[in-house]
Amino acid sequence: MSSRRGSSRTNSGPRSNRCCHHARRFPGRKPLDDPRVLCGIPFVLHTAIPWEYLPQELGFGSGMTCWRRLRDWNDVGVWQRLHEILLGKLPATDQLDMSRAR
Repeated sequence: MSSRRGSSRTNSGPRSNRCCHHARRFPGRKPLDDPRVLCGIPFVLHTAIPWEYLPQELGFGSGMTCWRRLRDWNDVGVWQRLHEILLGKLPATDQLDMSRAR
């Protein structure tokens, strides 16, 4: 019989394609899906509400969850990569107006 405590496990499961890997807390709540949190971050930033006032009814998770993911994704460069991808794709679709850029 092998002990799980001494074994090393790789993160090759379905969560390995996430933007930023989060340590799984056990016991406790499962982490909220990244796409749901990704919708909550721009909502808070656009409406300029405090993070703690993000309505739970919208399904984006708590404001603290959104803030933590924003921080974590910023630390690993997700936002910079997303910005570069969008800048690379939008001009080809004529959806980026550069007339006001300096």
